[in-house]
Parts: sequence; structure tokens; C-alpha cells
Amino acid sequence: MSRLDVIRRMRSRQRGLPAFLLVIACLSAGSTQARPATSAPRRPNIVLIMADDQGYGDLGVHGNPKIKTPRLDRFAHESVRLKSFHVSPVCAPTRASLLTGRYNYRTGVVDTYQGRAIMHPDETTLAEMLAKEGYRTGIFGKWHLGDNAPCRPIDQGFQEALVIKGGGLGQPSDPAGGGHYLDPILQHNGRPERAKGYCSDVFTTAAIGFATTPSDRPFFVYLPFNCVHDPLEAPERELKSYANVDLSYATFPQLGLPIPKELAQKPEDVAKVYAMATNIDTNVGRLLDALEAHGLANDTIVIFLTDNGPAQFRYNAGLRGRKTSVYDGGIHVPCYIRWPGHFRAGLEIDRIAAHIDLAPTLLAACGVPAPAGVAFDGVSLLPLLLGERAATWPDRMLFFQWHRGDAPERGRAFAARSQRYKLVRPEPPAGARPPALALFDMEHDPLEQHDIAGEKPALVARMQADYLAWFEDVSSTRGYGPIRIHLGGPRENPTVLTPQDWRGATTKPGGTSVGGWEVQVMRPGRYQVKTRLKPRPFPTVARLSLGGMKDERKLEPGASECIFNRLTLAAGPARLEAFIEGNDTTFGVLDATVSSLGD
Repeated sequence: MSRLDVIRRMRSRQRGLPAFLLVIACLSAGSTQARPATSAPRRPNIVLIMADDQGYGDLGVHGNPKIKTPRLDRFAHESVRLKSFHVSPVCAPTRASLLTGRYNYRTGVVDTYQGRAIMHPDETTLAEMLAKEGYRTGIFGKWHLGDNAPCRPIDQGFQEALVIKGGGLGQPSDPAGGGHYLDPILQHNGRPERAKGYCSDVFTTAAIGFATTPSDRPFFVYLPFNCVHDPLEAPERELKSYANVDLSYATFPQLGLPIPKELAQKPEDVAKVYAMATNIDTNVGRLLDALEAHGLANDTIVIFLTDNGPAQFRYNAGLRGRKTSVYDGGIHVPCYIRWPGHFRAGLEIDRIAAHIDLAPTLLAACGVPAPAGVAFDGVSLLPLLLGERAATWPDRMLFFQWHRGDAPERGRAFAARSQRYKLVRPEPPAGARPPALALFDMEHDPLEQHDIAGEKPALVARMQADYLAWFEDVSSTRGYGPIRIHLGGPRENPTVLTPQDWRGATTKPGGTSVGGWEVQVMRPGRYQVKTRLKPRPFPTVARLSLGGMKDERKLEPGASECIFNRLTLAAGPARLEAFIEGNDTTFGVLDATVSSLGD
């Protein structure tokens, strides 16, 4: 009898048994090797792979006739496919929900930059839940939930971390000399290191090394690639494979609502995106081959998904909209889950599911109890993955919302989704009035082409009321105040602050942005602040304010840094602002390094 048969039989006999105890019992009963009476079954390993800005249509298995993703296409056929899987419209909110099993608005993450992508440190991540039960935990790629203590991955349950800063390479969070996909500067367990090679190759090699290190403990590998996010720096070998491929939008299958010609991504840029996706495909193949070669494949749950829709308008299997949109082009993504001998290859699940479901699902599959006090918004999909209960699975409502700002606005840019229907209010064009609510029958109109709101006003009112109740609930969890970065604490000293996390940024005359950081001074004493500047060909004045203290320095033309020494600070919350002035213009700094010098 297979282990899957044992699980099914025991589930039918023990419906009242808690999920984690049931899985442990099933795995024990399904073992083909004798174990001592006191021995617990080894829990499965987990590999969670997520691509960045790779849309539903950026896979061959989803009908794209030109992209080259043979390993992911094969993996899809080896896995259970979640046909109606959803995420947030942009990356940081998806990552917060994925790692906590909770809607991102509960976690403090509401946007992607300006301090709105920092997750509250008291949120419990999947890595923390698994580490508590003996798992080795490692992240290799894009974290995007806080660059400084107490919100880094090494502060939130990951024992090994090789990550980029901020939301991607080539962004304001890059350290000096960084910013490129080849030989990037990465953060290795909190310290900057120059890597050798293309970023996705580097992350995969590190993930393979971590997973295949001999150990009697199971592992959790989180491999969130920063590709295919811009800047579109594609590896040369993969880019050459698209040199003679016509990637103009008109040559793809024309599905769903047409994309205006002027909005379609340029073929040369599509080639770069596809080359980056093909590189991911190759690296996923390398990882899967390594698991097989080390005898780990059958004991490892592998998941592949993406964090949102494509950032540009290109072929997306007919789905409406793109990244940033609550139409399905922004939130409907691939999700494949493989566990040989446990989940049936080729099984397709049509029940709606979302990022909030993966954490409780993985805990259930691994026999790990949810920590006390953690309230999941998601549900365990384990029965569906085991091929059970699809016909009797209860309907549910999922909610998605995103727009720029320090706090979400009630009724703006949201979607509510049941199994059959979807209520949508998209973000209006700049300066336009909010559009009317639209309703789509996703069973008969999965590409969201026919608004039936006028035909079902009672259903619209009911789903809108459900959304409003949800919004009030998630907003009441903790509110949307800033998460403060620690200065001078035991976890991180010095602390490098970048424009990725400044709040209240404003654009000054001349087009430069200036902002400040909400911080918590952890210990009183003497501090130094070193600001890195873009050199200006004229004299400037550098200004600093921190914790009620103000200081300034006159700078010569061409100055690239300014150091404020021996600042005496009291412990407590504060706001740090640093900028320079010259030629009647105010300029923000490139970053600010704050060091505690002791008492």
C-alpha cells in the first residue's frame, strides 16, 4: 500500500484528529522501514520557489508558443496544479502574506517602497514556525520586507540568508558599487558581499549547497528570484537563444481584451524578459536535479509560483490587466506543488486559493502545529492536494487591494473573489473619478470581458459588504503607522539607511526627492551619521536632524560624503532627516550610515 493510500484511509477513519497529528500518524503508518517505537518520522523538506514579475503567460505550459521553459513545463506535469491561485498585485504584499499566512494589511506591509514594505517584527514567519520544530532555514534571493534590524530575514527565522536589499537590484537600496545582475553586491547574513556570476545562478547555487549539506534535520529553502523584474539585464547565453525569434505582440495568440499597440512591450524587451525566465527555468532544473542526485526528491515538497502579474503588457494568456491591477492579469499566477508519492502528478484543482494558504498548508503537510497566538487568514489546502473533498469544499471569499500611499483607502482599487464571481473596482487613471463596481462571472468569463453588475445588484451589494467588513477587520489589527528601524541595537550596528525606507518623501524643485526615516534609538550615547552624496559642481550645505538635534556642515564642490560626528542621542523614537542644499535646490542623500559609538 502506498503512503498516499495510507493517508487517505487514515483520514477517513480519523476525521476529528488535528491536522498535524493526523499527518504525523499517516506518515508513520506509511513508512516501509521499521523504526524504534520512540522514533518520530522525518518531516519532509520544503523548497519554495518564487519568480518576480513573471506573469501567468510567461510559461510554455500556459500556451506561450515562444518562451523556452522546458523544465518548468515538465515540473508542472509532475505536480498538482492550482488552477485558480491568486496573490497581491505587487511584490512586497505578496511576500508578507506568503510567509505569514495572513493578509498583508495585518502585517504592516502596504506597498513596495518608502518604508511601506517593512513587515512588523512581531509577525511570525513560516521560517520561524519551521525553525522552532528543528528545520534548517535558508533564503536565497529577494526578501523585500525590511533591510534593517529588527526586520531582516536573519531576524525573522532564517538561519542562512543571501539576499538583495529593497525591492530589487538597480534600485535606491543598492550599496555603493552595486546595482547590477552580474556580480551583484548581496547581503550575506547581514553583511555585504560581492558575488560572482549572474544573480539567479548565484542564488540557486547557494540554495543547492544549503539543501544538500548532510544533516539529520529537514530543511526549508526559500528561493525568491528577483528576476524577471527590471532593470532587464538578461544573461547573454539565454538572450542569444531569442535573437531570431519574432516577439512582436501581433504574432502571439490573441486572447481576451486586446492590448493597445502603443502599450505592448517592445520585442527587444520581451526577449530580455524571456531570457531571464529561461535562466530561471534552467536554475529550477539544476535544483531539481540536485535533489534527485542526493536522494532528496521524494522527501521534498517543491512549490513554484510567481509574486504578481507581468510588469509590462505582453502575452499573458488573455488575462486582463498586469502587475498593479486587481484584474486577474495582476493577481492570477501559476502555482505548482510537487511531492512524489504523496501528491498525484497531473492533478488539477479548480478551487480558489491564494498566497495566504501556503503557510498553513505546508505546516499541515509537515506535521508542524501553528504557533499559539498566530491567526491565519488562509486555510490548509492539504485535503485538496491529497485529491480529497474537492466536491464538498466550502465556498469562500478572497480579497485583494493595492494602491500607493502610507495607508490603504477604503473602497479603492480592490477585488473580492468567490469561487464563481469576482467584484472589482480598479484603480482609476490619475486624476479620474473612481470607476463603478464591476462584476464578472469567472466560471463563464474567466478573462473578465463582460461586466454583469447591472444584472445582479443584490450580489454586488452583498460582495461589497463582505469587502467592507474585511477592510475594517484587517485595518483594525494594528493600523498603518510606520515600523521603526533600530539604531544602535545589539542586532545591527552600524545601520545603513536608504531611500527605500524613508517615509514622507517629497519632490523638491529640480526633481529631487527628500525624505526621512522613522527610527528607534535603542541605547543612549554618542553616535555618528555618515551620509553618502551625489557630487555637485557647486558649494552645498549638508543638514541633519535627529531626535530633536540639528546640525549642518558646509561642503566644497564635488563632495561625495559628509560625516556628522559625536552626536549625543537619547533612547527612544525619533525621525532622521538628512539632505543637502545648494543653488536654491534641495537634494536627498544616497544613504545614511548610523553608528553607535558607545556611551
